[in-house]
Amino acid sequence: MALSATGGAAAVAEEDSGANLAETLKVGSYFALWYLFNIGYNIYNKQALNALAFPWTIATIQMATGILYFAPLWALGLRKAPKLSGADLKTLLPIALCHTGVHVGAVIALGAGAVSFAHIVKASEPVVTCAANAALLGEVLPMKVYATLLPIIGGVAIASMKELSFTFLALAAAMLSNVSSSLRGVLSKKTMSGKKIGENLDAQNLYAVLTAMSTLLLIPMMLAIEGTGFIPAFKAAVEAGSFTNKSLSTLLLLGGATYYLYNEVAFLALGKVNPVTHAVGNTIKRVVIIVASVVAFKTPMSTGSIIGSSIAIFGTLLYSLAMNSVKK
Repeated sequence: MALSATGGAAAVAEEDSGANLAETLKVGSYFALWYLFNIGYNIYNKQALNALAFPWTIATIQMATGILYFAPLWALGLRKAPKLSGADLKTLLPIALCHTGVHVGAVIALGAGAVSFAHIVKASEPVVTCAANAALLGEVLPMKVYATLLPIIGGVAIASMKELSFTFLALAAAMLSNVSSSLRGVLSKKTMSGKKIGENLDAQNLYAVLTAMSTLLLIPMMLAIEGTGFIPAFKAAVEAGSFTNKSLSTLLLLGGATYYLYNEVAFLALGKVNPVTHAVGNTIKRVVIIVASVVAFKTPMSTGSIIGSSIAIFGTLLYSLAMNSVKK
């Protein structure tokens, strides 16, 4: 009996070890895909913007491409489609507006300056988040959290002063993206916390619904700001010999596909890990994107810009860890 019990325990331990290894590999693959799609998006997006200076139109195409992903999943029953009332959509509208601002601000920033600079400025989002939470939710955080904002502010300031490809448009657009992202978080807390909205509205379906709503919001904005100038610009780029119709269309679709997929995989990855791993993973992701973009586009970075960006990114890690300790 003792031998049998020992053998059974060993079998259970081996089974648990195998399950843990499988889970670790799954989480690792999620993170790898998250980084890969994110790098791909930033490169495809910048290439498209270099070819066609129509950020609003490109942002709209990218947002709309996501519909080609989730609509078939809903139609074929591979994912339960959300059921929303008019009141539910009204509740989600302000969040969708902010979601639109996050994306279009980032696209404009990436078109107006270097990818690396846009991500350095995006690292300052915690500063905006703290201000928005204090102003709109009355949330006052411990001093140790606010202290972590100092290296973020200082690092972004140093990087901006020393950035070789600095433009005010890139800075303003990246900050628009930051403000929109922070307001999206605040509005989500105020309108959705503890409140059931519709049916089957899990995190992935919520992102899909916001994508569809943002697409509808972007179309009239795009037409009002850029009109239909994108079409002759597309033809001119093809006639110049830099692209074929197929290669330029593929580039635009790849930008949209990788944009949606990196967000989709992010939900899967971050749902499997604790907040500390999330914070470290998000910090590493930003570093990887900056390095990849510098290599891909041969973007020169001054010593001051490298130092400033390093300080700012390290500050975002400290902020995430400090916030995690407050929530415990």
